Amino acid sequence: MLKKIIRAALTLLGVSGGYALGVLMLNFEWLRTAFNYNPSDMAFKVIFSTVVALIIGFILYMLSPYLIRRFMGVAKHTEKELEKIPANQMLFGSVGLILGLMIAYLINGAINNIPIPFVSGFLSILAYIFLGYLGARLATKNMADLSRLPDMFRRTGSKSSGSKDQGGAKPKILDTSVIIDGRIADICKTGFVEGPIIIPEFVLEELRHIADSSDSLKRNRGRRGLDILKVIQKEINIEVKIVSTNFEDVSEVDIKLLKLAKLINGFVVTNDYNLNKVAELQDVRVLNINELANAIKPVVLPGEEMVVHVIKEGKESNQGIAYLDDGTMIVVEGGKRHINETLEVLVTSVLQTAAGRMIFVKPL
Repeated sequence: MLKKIIRAALTLLGVSGGYALGVLMLNFEWLRTAFNYNPSDMAFKVIFSTVVALIIGFILYMLSPYLIRRFMGVAKHTEKELEKIPANQMLFGSVGLILGLMIAYLINGAINNIPIPFVSGFLSILAYIFLGYLGARLATKNMADLSRLPDMFRRTGSKSSGSKDQGGAKPKILDTSVIIDGRIADICKTGFVEGPIIIPEFVLEELRHIADSSDSLKRNRGRRGLDILKVIQKEINIEVKIVSTNFEDVSEVDIKLLKLAKLINGFVVTNDYNLNKVAELQDVRVLNINELANAIKPVVLPGEEMVVHVIKEGKESNQGIAYLDDGTMIVVEGGKRHINETLEVLVTSVLQTAAGRMIFVKPL
């Protein structure tokens, strides 16, 4: 239906344009001579213009299928390119473009006063193009700062009224590793995580690839991650947003996460040590699940007594190994002969390492 409407419109455009072209052509001296045309002969003028109109209309009618296909192709290509642009980037870019064009309009009055022919028109067009582009470019490059303006005004207003600034909870962006780990779901259930949970589509895509892997271990990890997301969405009373923002110029998911965190002024939730370090270099806040787990482990001091169950032999001679419920390793001096036994021990020292905490004990 739409193609028929466009085809009819092109034909009518050809007819109307052809009639105007026919009238214009009769003003040419050579054409008057060729047809021996008298300007006072209105009948010939109407007939000639009508014939030209019909010819142009017929040409456009015949060419309309090709023109429509080209038009549809350009429209689809433009639509695909626009879909790649995040909505907030398009919004800020449009606002910046409008502001740039308004500034160009204001200074256009001074440009039009230039007495040199053609120079004022050229400079006017150049000003619109340059300032429009500059406004859109600056707005999109500073989206993160511009998006924080409402929060800044709210903080200023709250401080001026003498009240303490509470601020809103910042969004938490989940990376692939923390989703597969699964502990984030339990943390969310406790209510310690505030603010919306952000799950980028490129993280979902990575999870899907892992779940489709030919390696059974990777496949199980990917499926576990998808199950954890379902739990977070359905069973936990917390806002979950799946965002389509992508960065086509970047291939690594970790870098995309950091860019997204800067864009929306959020935190990245992970248990990836390397991502944590890169985020620190780029001044992006990170919530590391492993650091949280280490922070909430029970405090054990030298001289305290506890009951442990020795389960295996240690690396050093006569050592035994036991574990607390939270996974903390306990090294039992002389515990080799107590394997598979439960005994009372005395804490001698506590060692904190990058991998976690180790407790050294000896039997009482």
